[in-house]
Amino acid sequence: MSEEITQRYEQVCGQILNTSRNELYLAMRFFDLALSSFGYQISLKTDFIGTDGYSLYYNPFFLTEQFQKSRIWINRAYLHSMLHCLFRHLTKTPKTDLTLWHLSCDIAIESVIDSMYHRCIRMASSALKKEIYRQLNQQLKVLTAEGIYRALLRMSLSQTALQRLVTEFTVDDHTLWPSPKENQPQIESLEQKWKDISEKTQTNMETFSRDAASQSGELLEQVKVENRQKYDYREFLRKFAVLGEEVQLDPDTFDYTFYTYGLELYGNMPLIESQEVKEVKKVEDFVIAIDTSMSCSGELVQAFLKETYSILKSNDSFFKKVNIHIIQCDEQIQSDQLIENERQLVEYMDHFQLIGNGGTDFRPVFTYVDQLLSEGKFHHLRGLLYFTDGCGIFPTKAPRYQTAFLFMEQEGNQFDLPPWAIQLVLQPEDLEEQNEH
Repeated sequence: MSEEITQRYEQVCGQILNTSRNELYLAMRFFDLALSSFGYQISLKTDFIGTDGYSLYYNPFFLTEQFQKSRIWINRAYLHSMLHCLFRHLTKTPKTDLTLWHLSCDIAIESVIDSMYHRCIRMASSALKKEIYRQLNQQLKVLTAEGIYRALLRMSLSQTALQRLVTEFTVDDHTLWPSPKENQPQIESLEQKWKDISEKTQTNMETFSRDAASQSGELLEQVKVENRQKYDYREFLRKFAVLGEEVQLDPDTFDYTFYTYGLELYGNMPLIESQEVKEVKKVEDFVIAIDTSMSCSGELVQAFLKETYSILKSNDSFFKKVNIHIIQCDEQIQSDQLIENERQLVEYMDHFQLIGNGGTDFRPVFTYVDQLLSEGKFHHLRGLLYFTDGCGIFPTKAPRYQTAFLFMEQEGNQFDLPPWAIQLVLQPEDLEEQNEH
């Protein structure tokens, strides 16, 4: 295009996008910071519209033509791209199946927009969209991109069915998203930018703009899930570490002065060598209790054990020889498996089965562990980790060791834990991300 035509398109398309932004702002004032975070850029590299987190890129021919057809579509596209940024889809680690991952991100965004009651974005949902939402809502409490991705994997979609969904839900161009191979500090900067905007938006929705947020369907729940505090299970296990010696070189105690002096004086006789034993803080004695009542999912338990195995294998959190008791319990002790090394944990996971399916009573595990302590089965027991849904009978007396209750997929729920218990809430995607990293 000539410079004059380009300037004319920039002027017209700028007015179109500004009009869209203003309509969205009047309907959803809590988006003021997010809506004003974009510049506008003409791009013939895209066939429609998209963002890199900083600017909205648009094909001028497509944008002007689409504006003549439907202003509401422009509003939805603007909001769609902005919500991708607000939920940090641009900076999340892509999943193995890229097509399925990008589709999952689009479904998550469209489900939020379709749940809103604002006239400037209301469009009738197709029968296909409604059916997908229905199926996903049966499996997920909140339709996050990660949860949708797992659900779509379980559906084992044919290529034809997958393409139908891609056609139905695609709104913007994801090729503009930053690649994981790009400059990591830049990606972290983009992540922090939209994290700050998202947290301020959530605060605004919960306080000053509460009335307007009430018309925004599932948006607030989505924002809460995306902004929830994420826990590093690996770092959490370090709370139960003890000081011990392990066979490895200890460079911290090595003195190069005596080493080089010996070589100079005797030719090949250093006066000091590195210590072959190093003091480290790792987990040695540990108890993992698994709630096997009917309310606990076997898939989630296996995901939890898989992450525990990856940490054990990494050799930076556990000693090489460990004393881990994996206890299954519903309202009574069902099994106790002693794990002393990585190989035994692999065998246990390969043949793992949940035993129980009764009610939930946490007290038998603590009574049993106290019995093991009195029998001298532990040397330095620092903690017990109880994997559960939180619905059961707790002991009234605090145990002699730290106790943490780990919950999964319980967004927004409050657990009535005793004051001596530590609470850790993880999502399946948190474990997946830690496994990937």
